[in-house]
Amino acid sequence: MIARLSTLFVRTLREDPSDAEVPSHRLLVRAGYIRRAAPGIYTWLPLGLRVLRKVEGIVREEMDAIGAQEVTFPALLPREPYEATGRWTEYGDGIFRLKDRKDADYLLGPTHEEMFTLLVKDLYSSYKDLPLSIYQIQNKYRDEARPRAGLLRGREFIMKDSYSFDVDDAGLDASYNAHRAAYINIFDRLGFEYAVVKATAGAMGGSKSEEFLAKAEVGEDTFVRCDNCDYAANVEAVQTRAPLAIDAAGLAAAEVVDTPGAETIEKLVAFLNAEQAQERIWTGADTLKTLLFTITHVDGTTEELGIGVPGDREVDGKRLEAYLGEGIEVQLFGAADFAKHPSLVKGYIGPKAIIAEGIRFLVDPRVVDGSAWVAGADDHGKHVVSLVAGRDFTPDGLIEVAEVRDGDGCPNCAEGALSTARGIEMGHIFQLGRKYAEALDLKVLDVNGKLVTVTMGSYGIGVTRAVAAIAEGTLDEIGLCWPRNVAPYDVHIVAAGKEAEIFEAAEALAKGLEAAGIDVLLDDRAGKISPGVKFKDAELIGVPTIVTVGRGLVDGTIDVKDRRTGEATAVAIADAVASITATVNSR
Repeated sequence: MIARLSTLFVRTLREDPSDAEVPSHRLLVRAGYIRRAAPGIYTWLPLGLRVLRKVEGIVREEMDAIGAQEVTFPALLPREPYEATGRWTEYGDGIFRLKDRKDADYLLGPTHEEMFTLLVKDLYSSYKDLPLSIYQIQNKYRDEARPRAGLLRGREFIMKDSYSFDVDDAGLDASYNAHRAAYINIFDRLGFEYAVVKATAGAMGGSKSEEFLAKAEVGEDTFVRCDNCDYAANVEAVQTRAPLAIDAAGLAAAEVVDTPGAETIEKLVAFLNAEQAQERIWTGADTLKTLLFTITHVDGTTEELGIGVPGDREVDGKRLEAYLGEGIEVQLFGAADFAKHPSLVKGYIGPKAIIAEGIRFLVDPRVVDGSAWVAGADDHGKHVVSLVAGRDFTPDGLIEVAEVRDGDGCPNCAEGALSTARGIEMGHIFQLGRKYAEALDLKVLDVNGKLVTVTMGSYGIGVTRAVAAIAEGTLDEIGLCWPRNVAPYDVHIVAAGKEAEIFEAAEALAKGLEAAGIDVLLDDRAGKISPGVKFKDAELIGVPTIVTVGRGLVDGTIDVKDRRTGEATAVAIADAVASITATVNSR
């Protein structure tokens, strides 16, 4: 059926929505694909829904191709399974909880590991039933504290989540690799540039873990790649290539020096270079920056944590969040916290006072035994020079939370340097192992008749997020510019003029293309809608092929324009159906 703009439920906008932060959000609203219903919650209009369904179709085809089978779970879920795995508490404020009229607890599903596990437990009991991969494409709900960027971070979204079930680890490896290959096919077809990077598993648990990131400046994720090998990782998963331990014999003794007014690393370095009579240039990397945090766990308990990093680096909040786990709140020490610990002097904090106060103290892997640092002396206007790790202080352990920077050494090879880029997380695959199977007692009889715990893999794709990521990666300064695989229509025909012959020719062309199996959007709006408005709408909506039926009709031609390149070609009206059909089918 031909879609006609004269009756299509759409309204394009000339101004950007006031709450839009990123280009994809602005253009999806302006072009009439989505409308905001509430913060982080969107209504899908006919144009947007067609794109969404095409993305879902690609995901389904590739999942079905590896033998995965589709199911659908409810979005309203009982508390008990999540209580059994501990996630009712672990999610903290991140989920929507509610009670029914009988005062029973429910939640809106943020993810469905528990439900998948219980379904397989209910139906399967033998190794002969496995391996099994099942998936769903369904709405998810998370109470984002700061929903932003339109579809990129919402409270309600559609996700494809699939799970594999195997008797042993070798089977899990095979299932993981099959899903990985399917994901590569999916993202190749979706039409945007992406990277596959090593990742952490987060709150879901598990071991081997990779993310598929759409490359985008507006992305919330930072990832790194090596210039010498194939190493790529989300910064949260980067492991520092730490230097070897140093023999501290012969190193100068720790010395407390006056450093008035040196409350910051910058001021401290300037002071050292001005006052310390040594044949060296001091930098922030020679100093040990110590930060204090109050950690609030999901059960409400709190603890204090000290973190030491080289002074030329900051603590990366996302890395710290990944280290601590989902749902845990982190706050820097405030005045009330320092008041409880008078031996801790803000601006001059050092390891010794932290350790003496019984506060857990973790350091960056670069703080190796034998390394010498300039650190706070726990006294106003004083620092310690030549404070040696392992000799003068012993931390409680290591923590990987310092920022990762361009030029850092590759943890995978000896020669490479890392470069950073931004991306949007589109997919995440990881080996759950037996975490959920053990919690929910999912076991089957093996070939020897012995009960064994099933091992699982988890594989997610953000379907609604994919729509935004595709838009973000393909738009230009004048509008959306969809790849043909996911475009709402193949061809957008513009009847540019007032003459009846133009509308008749546009109608005939639309019917001819429809008969050839081409999806057509026809701008048949008459009256006061000018050709200029129609052209702007066509560019804004972003269908891959724009056909103008207008003044050229007197010469027997129409204009066929490639939305992506802007290249336009005059085509004889008599050959138009065949020519345009060939263009569409050559995708």
